[in-house]
Amino acid sequence: MTDVTYYVALPFTEDGDGGVSPGAAEEFQGPSHAMRRAEALARMPGVIGAVAFSRSGDPMIGEFKDATVLRAFGNVPSDLSGM
Repeated sequence: MTDVTYYVALPFTEDGDGGVSPGAAEEFQGPSHAMRRAEALARMPGVIGAVAFSRSGDPMIGEFKDATVLRAFGNVPSDLSGM
C-alpha cells in the first residue's frame, strides 16, 4: 500500500438560507501552500471562511484516513467531518 498525502484549501460561502456551503477545493503540494491559499480565499468577496487540511491514504484502493485540519480562517463550520 502506498500512502499519499493531499493538502487542500477549501473556501466556504453562505447560502441563501443562512447556512454554510463549501466551495471548490484546491489541491497543493505542501501544507504551507494550502494554508496560505486558505488564508487568501477567506479574504475574497463572498467567502466567509476557509480551511486548509490534509488527507492521507491509498488512492489506488480508495482508502483514506480522516482529514486533519491544518488551519481555519474566518467563519467555518465547527463540524468538518463531511468534507
